[in-house]
Amino acid sequence: MSEYEPSSGTGRLLAGVTWALLLLGLWLWGREVTEVPAVRSGSATGDMAAVGRPDGSGLPPAARPLSEALPQRIDIPDLGVQAPVVARGLDGRGAIDPPPFDQAGVVGWYAAGAKPGAAGTALMVGHVDTETRPAVFYRISALRPGETVRVVRSDGRVAEFTVDDVRVLPRDRFDAQQAYGPRESGRAELRLITCGGTFDRASRSYTANVVVSAYLTGTGP
Repeated sequence: MSEYEPSSGTGRLLAGVTWALLLLGLWLWGREVTEVPAVRSGSATGDMAAVGRPDGSGLPPAARPLSEALPQRIDIPDLGVQAPVVARGLDGRGAIDPPPFDQAGVVGWYAAGAKPGAAGTALMVGHVDTETRPAVFYRISALRPGETVRVVRSDGRVAEFTVDDVRVLPRDRFDAQQAYGPRESGRAELRLITCGGTFDRASRSYTANVVVSAYLTGTGP
């Protein structure tokens, strides 16, 4: 039995509390990444991202998870995105701290979670825009099932993920398990998260999150 497996009712209770706290922090992050520094009008590109998408049938099988290695860059060929990846932790409120707005071309990876390509769900967040221009994840709502996301790793390998789902989750009904939990046990999965919906002037934030789900289907050099 590993040290993480509860051996008693008390252990199971503590494990449940720990998981609940983690989901709470991720939920707060889901709210945090929608906040922007200035009031602006209009809507983000994620408004109707999940409407009319194919059901994902005919997608390739999942590949065996890789060993752990740090992410260095993310490439999304269909969107022309090539961006550095930086490790991010939690802020003082227990939410994942996204990249600063002056690093709008950088993608943040939740370093306490799974590493991209290894078993589990790796979480990456990027801004949709700034006060003056589109940011790194401006067009991720346009991704479709079957398209590719590549993560360059510190071991020299490229983890190749296939998109299987794109969802828009309203902020006022944000479901952390749906956004960040695994879709299928045992796979290496990836989530890309950014702002979606419309900009609410009262709360100075977007009304939703765009969540792209992908899973490991291959590797490259």
